[in-house]
Amino acid sequence: MIVIPAVDIKNGKCVRLLQGRMDAETVFSDDPAAMAKQWEDEGAEIIHVIDLDGAFEKSPRNLISIKKILEAIKVDIQVGGGIRNEETVRMFLDIGVKRVIIGTEAIRNPQLVKDACKAFPGQVVVGIDALHGRVAIEGWAETTEVMAADLAKQFEDCGVAAINFTDIHRDGMQTGPNIEETKKLAEAISIPVIASGGVSTIEDIKNLMPLEAAGVSGVITGRALYSGTLNLKEAIAISKQGLA
Repeated sequence: MIVIPAVDIKNGKCVRLLQGRMDAETVFSDDPAAMAKQWEDEGAEIIHVIDLDGAFEKSPRNLISIKKILEAIKVDIQVGGGIRNEETVRMFLDIGVKRVIIGTEAIRNPQLVKDACKAFPGQVVVGIDALHGRVAIEGWAETTEVMAADLAKQFEDCGVAAINFTDIHRDGMQTGPNIEETKKLAEAISIPVIASGGVSTIEDIKNLMPLEAAGVSGVITGRALYSGTLNLKEAIAISKQGLA
């Protein structure tokens, strides 16, 4: 299982939100590229970068910061937030982003995901953010009646690299990941699932590791790294033991 540090960008700064609320932010750094470099130095193999302004404003808003991250590090990054058309997907891949995350448009326009997967095989991730099992969109501002597993099943066999599954209720709260919902989703599909939301300590990493057998291939963590309750080097070391 791979441990993926998150760099969330708002107004050019590295922040974390509580439950996705734009009015509940903590600024951790004025330099997202420096944070990404720190996580690379501590062993990260890929960095999860979210343009929070882009998620709410429906198109990328922190492109300068993302380009600086690409210049500062050698490891891959995946980017989400405001990706609503194939042109934006292509733009990010052209500047060196490894994978793009399509969230809101996956439910509004599933054909975009399928077309992007065909055009850019292995480089498209679907971001499914759920509250009590129901998919939330528009930067989590709107909750739909669609169940997370039902949405994910639409993308079987079209070449999606992974499903990023976030439990909004737990995101940024450091209350532990939603093991049950994550396992349920992973067992319902053949696409690899990356867990997100609620990771607080090394115990949370250990609790997620048995889910590898169900298809959970990674875990994204943010606030726990920034607040110091989780050590990235230790988390990576523990996660790799599952491969031994």
